[in-house]
Amino acid sequence: MSKVKPLEGTYAFQVQAADEPGSLYRLTEVIYRYGANIRYVNIVYSDEKEALTYFEISKIPNFEALLKELEELEIVSSVEQVPSFDAIYGKRVIVLGGGAQVAQVAHGAVEEADRHNIRGERISVDTLAIVGEEELAAAVRAVARLPRARVLVLAGALMGGEIAEAVKEVKQKGIIVVCTNMVGSVPSVSDLVVTDPLEAGVMAVMLIADTAKFSIDKVRGKKI
Repeated sequence: MSKVKPLEGTYAFQVQAADEPGSLYRLTEVIYRYGANIRYVNIVYSDEKEALTYFEISKIPNFEALLKELEELEIVSSVEQVPSFDAIYGKRVIVLGGGAQVAQVAHGAVEEADRHNIRGERISVDTLAIVGEEELAAAVRAVARLPRARVLVLAGALMGGEIAEAVKEVKQKGIIVVCTNMVGSVPSVSDLVVTDPLEAGVMAVMLIADTAKFSIDKVRGKKI
């Protein structure tokens, strides 16, 4: 088992175990008995024989003993401590919308993230070129379910209707929403409207970077 320093009390590990009914219950039952809080769990892959499940836990008084007991389960093939996603990929910028503008936003976000990441930040950028009101609204709502998502950038020429309603919903769940200057109702419900797509990507990163002296409270509701 590799020894990895946890980030702020969070421990991450993956378990390869039999892919059968009750396996996940058996694993989480052990975690429960050790008093740990499961912060995140994901089945990385599964086939007809085994599944690899990734866990992030906190509030664990004896992590080594927990791993040892998991290893001793007859359904388990291996247990490995790994760095948490927070430690590796950190906060996420999500960019949705039309292909050309998405590319420009992503370009600005990646360049700005690089400046902060070399100073110790961990900010990653995810993009999806997608069009259509229903499709975009569904994608916006899904951002609130993505682990580590902190800011959403909507890039396009026209967005409104159901997309605007979805924006209101994800904002209530703590997601900062930035959009490019466009026609439709989305700019009126976003936290920040940025005319230049490249700059929108830069601003999105600055809003969530601990190494940037910038806060959404200073610019919320503005158009720049």
